This record gives sequence, C-alpha cells and structure tokens, in this order.
Amino acid sequence: MEALDLTRLLSGHDFSEEPYLEFLRVPSLSVGLYVLPAGTADPQQPHTEDEVYHVVGGRARIRVGAEDRAVEAGMVVFVEAGADHWFHAIEEDLTVLVFFAPAEGSRGER
Repeated sequence: MEALDLTRLLSGHDFSEEPYLEFLRVPSLSVGLYVLPAGTADPQQPHTEDEVYHVVGGRARIRVGAEDRAVEAGMVVFVEAGADHWFHAIEEDLTVLVFFAPAEGSRGER
C-alpha cells in the first residue's frame, strides 16, 4: 500500500518550472498532479492512454474534442485516449489530480 499526502506533494514541487508531477506509477496506472496558474495556457497534447481528471481546486474550462465545459473543485472529467483536449479560461489557479490508464506513455509517444 502507498498513502501520499497531496499537501506535501504540492508544497514540495516547483510547478512554475514543471506543471506536472507524476507521483505514482505502475504498469496499469500512473497518477500525478497538474497545476496551472490563473490566466495561463495549457500546453498539453493528446495522450495515448485514457485519462481521468479530478479537479482539486480552482476554476477553468476544459475542451475535449468539440465539447467545452466549466470545471471546478470536485468535478471529474474522463478523456479518451487520443482525444484533443486542454484547459482554458483558467480563472483561479487550477490543481488537478490526473489518472492515466495504463501508465502515461506506456502505449507509445505522447
């Protein structure tokens, strides 16, 4: 079993240098924190694995394919592998718990 403290993970990493911190990885799953400050752009590209986002804090919008929605703390969003997606209109610093299945990058290039 592994139990991790998100508060420690958030305070122990410089998200201004690298917005994503992977903190758990096994072949079938990887988990990380993604932090985007208000007003910034989300540079991510489609992934080769399915993703689940759990918004821990902040407010923004997410576009997945042609669909666009507001997201805030407590919301969960599923993104199918290969789908174009990104956060935008980030109104409040966005903190997202990200789950990849299987582990990010395990199906090929990102």
